[in-house]
Amino acid sequence: MLSGRGLVKRYGRQHALAGVDIDIHTGEVLAIVGPSGSGKTSLLHVLAGILRAEEGQISLAGQRIDRLSETRRSELRRTEFGFVFQQGLLVMELTAEENVALPLLLGGSSRPEAISSARDWLGRLGLAGKERRRPGELSGGEAQRVAIARAIAHRPKVIFADEPTGALDTRTGHATVGALIDSAASTGAAVIIVTHDRELAAGLPRTVSIRDGRIEPARDTAVPVA
Repeated sequence: MLSGRGLVKRYGRQHALAGVDIDIHTGEVLAIVGPSGSGKTSLLHVLAGILRAEEGQISLAGQRIDRLSETRRSELRRTEFGFVFQQGLLVMELTAEENVALPLLLGGSSRPEAISSARDWLGRLGLAGKERRRPGELSGGEAQRVAIARAIAHRPKVIFADEPTGALDTRTGHATVGALIDSAASTGAAVIIVTHDRELAAGLPRTVSIRDGRIEPARDTAVPVA
């Protein structure tokens, strides 16, 4: 469903990606692990269209997306992709429901429709009654659940999560990822998680290990997709 072929990304003379091939299937949950500086975040950002690779190609549902203009790539990120980052990156001035509704409003939904959908997803994620709270009034785990609701409310094909547990304690972090995976499963979205947490990665169906900008084949063990 999402694939990269021969992906090369450089920063100066340093290779962040040195010819990466990767496939992510519909509804799949995948962890990308590796030491700091290995290229895992660069891979996520290249696949998501945040960064451009110098070489290689990326396809979504059989269509090349690496050649799109910046305007089209921005639209793709808004409509087909969802994002959860380490710090959540919520808009502090907005309430939880307004944060979740924001991508829907940008996509053309009416405010009543967007707020209704936001409240529904917040309820599914255990935040009923906290829809009108601002991020500063939520715990770290609650704020990340708002970020998850925001990432999935527009029903993207792929959710990219960059160190989503990095600012949380282990128990809260693992519960938060569980909520992300359950939510994605209800919509059929694939989930790509970049993480340093080997224990977390070990509990996921598939793990890809990257080192020095290259995927280590022995760690790439896919679970067959029905």
